[in-house]
Amino acid sequence: MTIRTLFATPLYEAELADDALLAELAHSIRMLAEDDVAGQRWSADKGYRGYTSYASLNDLPRRDPAFDDLKRILTRHAAKFAKDLAWDVKPKLDSLWVNLLKGGGHHSGHIHPHSILSGTLYVEVPKGSGDIRFEDPRSGLMMAAPVRRDDAPEHLQPYARVAPRPGLILLWESWLRHEVMPNAGKGERLSVSFNFA
Repeated sequence: MTIRTLFATPLYEAELADDALLAELAHSIRMLAEDDVAGQRWSADKGYRGYTSYASLNDLPRRDPAFDDLKRILTRHAAKFAKDLAWDVKPKLDSLWVNLLKGGGHHSGHIHPHSILSGTLYVEVPKGSGDIRFEDPRSGLMMAAPVRRDDAPEHLQPYARVAPRPGLILLWESWLRHEVMPNAGKGERLSVSFNFA
C-alpha cells in the first residue's frame, strides 16, 4: 500500500540574523508611525490597533536605506523560494509596508491578490504576540469531512500556526489565506510585510 501526499502548500522560513538592521528598521517603523498622518488616519478609519503604512506609503526603499537593504535581502529569499517552487520566474518586489501592532490588535483572514509571493519579517516581538495562522486552502471544499484529531500531523491540520520572533522571515504563495491572531503582549509588535509580483 502507498499513500502519496499531493498538492503541498510550502511555507518558506528564514532568519535575518542582523541585529543592527533590525534595530534600524525598528527605529524607522516608530518614526513612520509618528510622522505618517495619512497612515495614522487610514489605520484609525479601518480599526487597526496601531499603525500601518499599507495604504499611505509605497516607496519605503527609496525613503530609507534600511528598507533598501531589506529589499535586497528579501529579493534573494524570494528568488530562492521561487526556485524551490520550480517556478520559471524572477520575483520582483511589488510592495512593502510596515506594521506597528499594539496590544489586543489582530488582522483578520485575508489573501494578497495580484501578487505571486507574500511575506513578513518580524522586527520586534513582545512576549505574548499573536501567531500568524495559515488556513488549509481546501477548507471550503471539505463538505462533510470529519473533524481531525488534535494529534493529527501538521500537514493534515486545518490550520498551521507560526509563532513570531525577531528576525523571522516567512514567505508563502499569495493565494494562501492567513490571519494575525490577537497580540496579547504588552508591547508593540513591529513587522514589515511585502508582496512580490
